Amino acid sequence: MTQHNETQPDQSPRPAHTAKVTLRSPAELADALPYLLGFHPTDSVVMVALHGRHSRFGGRLRLGIPADPLEWPDVATELAECLVRGSEQRGGRPDSIVVFLCPEPADGERPAQTMERMRPLAQLLRVACGALDVPVIEALCVSDGRWWSYTCADTGCGCPPDGAEISPSVDSVMAAAAVYAGIRVRGSLREMEARFAPPATATSALQEQALDAAAAELVPRMLGGDEDAVETVRSETLALAEAALKRFREAPPEEDGLRGDTCDDLLLDDAEAAAIILGLQDRVTRDHAAEWMEPPHTEPALRLWRALARRCVRSFEDHAAAPLTLAGWVAWSAGDEPTARVAFGRALALDPDYTFARLLHAALNNGLDPEPLRGCLRKLRRQRLGRPGTCAKPRRGPAGSAGRGPGRRSPGARRARIRR
Repeated sequence: MTQHNETQPDQSPRPAHTAKVTLRSPAELADALPYLLGFHPTDSVVMVALHGRHSRFGGRLRLGIPADPLEWPDVATELAECLVRGSEQRGGRPDSIVVFLCPEPADGERPAQTMERMRPLAQLLRVACGALDVPVIEALCVSDGRWWSYTCADTGCGCPPDGAEISPSVDSVMAAAAVYAGIRVRGSLREMEARFAPPATATSALQEQALDAAAAELVPRMLGGDEDAVETVRSETLALAEAALKRFREAPPEEDGLRGDTCDDLLLDDAEAAAIILGLQDRVTRDHAAEWMEPPHTEPALRLWRALARRCVRSFEDHAAAPLTLAGWVAWSAGDEPTARVAFGRALALDPDYTFARLLHAALNNGLDPEPLRGCLRKLRRQRLGRPGTCAKPRRGPAGSAGRGPGRRSPGARRARIRR
């Protein structure tokens, strides 16, 4: 599987007082989907494990729908095994599964055509789950505000050919329970991903020039073999980031997320953003920045890392892995798992080998508590600040990790030489 999305069951502990909701129809399942994930899935396969006589919701996973139908058989097999085996490891084999397919309509495609285009994938998923002796009791297509059931065998049931409309009412049973439980739907997956991606604006060229200039100035100091120079770059990067964090803390966030992002972008100039981005490619510097995961830093830090990820344009796109992973870490620490998953997923899409993102993403998907890592970071910060004017001793990277100057190399080569 080539996509880095949520491919492990979500078995995070739920509070004992969480409101219980009974869903009795496909329509109520379709209405509940965004509340199960925390966002409206865009162009996604979603699978949910059900347990016990009352079909209690268990693990769930999400994957972007592969564009090539030739990949569907292998993807269906892997998803079924992932959900079933993962559920077994974390509390029990599921008794049944619900499948959601959430495709985006193609240009000029009628709703019924969208649903039919996905029917082979729905059937492959049903067969893959059945091969593991776990039946799919419902398979829904949810697209463009409508839903269809692939399991309905009654040709005279009266289901509209163009799908049944999903009620936008906030008075639904799931919406009411979500309000009671404090669950918030953060918009669509596409909208969430857009907040971490560079906007298509004319300023991209200016930002890339600033990144080139920062690379020319910082990379020789970071890779020249002089540890004092490396420590100086680390201190400078953290000082710039801390000053930016202070500005973000003093600027209240906007209610409108996208408008707020525009305001946040104005809090950083191109040269400053470029210097922080390049500095964060160093593992030690990034780890120190990860210490800003608790109040009063939580919300401004998430906004800062998100703004820096949006500055990683063009040939520097993969440099966003560091701020994206920091954003995911802060979101996870604050209990915002949907945002964390989106941030980690984008980091791994840009750099599949970025170890910090891979480890945190796996920990989140395995339902681990972030508190032990928070405790470790608190301890390291106390130790570091106990030596005024110094950073922690640099941790050596693998042999050959230091060497050449920056030049105009490929982003992958530049990353490999900088990160330690």
